[in-house]
Amino acid sequence: MLVGAANLLAAALVACGGVTTAPKAAGPPATQPPAVAPPAPQPTADGPCRYLPAASVESANGQRVTGVRISATGPGQPYPACFFFTYHNAVQLRTWIVVGTPRVAGATVDAAAPVATSDLVGLPGGWSGGSQPTAEGAVFAVAKQGTAVVITTNQRQTISARRIAEQVIATLGL
Repeated sequence: MLVGAANLLAAALVACGGVTTAPKAAGPPATQPPAVAPPAPQPTADGPCRYLPAASVESANGQRVTGVRISATGPGQPYPACFFFTYHNAVQLRTWIVVGTPRVAGATVDAAAPVATSDLVGLPGGWSGGSQPTAEGAVFAVAKQGTAVVITTNQRQTISARRIAEQVIATLGL
């Protein structure tokens, strides 16, 4: 009798369309495209840099500043990048501040000082990123929330770039 009841229940479920199956997975969750750093800024006008005096660059970098140029501003670039030149029209130090989403700020830092190759760094207030020597000198890049600060120098040591980053962050209240 128990077998008959089971068969009757199975027949009723099939007849009523009550056969249930596990819900099908909707597929993998949609992934966001990878964040991309904005293109590196280019100098477009003569300075000065409104948030970093040339004397500070000379002190930190150990070279005379012979000229200052700045980039254009716009979305994601509310602060101009500043280019500090030395003799023979060579850039000795560049500041670059990117304001956007945390993903864009992180991508900017990773493009400048890749996590895979750089030394991890941190600054008070929650800033983190990387620093490393480059073919042209060194880079110090940190991000906090949606803001990235990237300093490049023609010096092989990252300490001058770090000092400039700390000064820029403090001056702008970032």
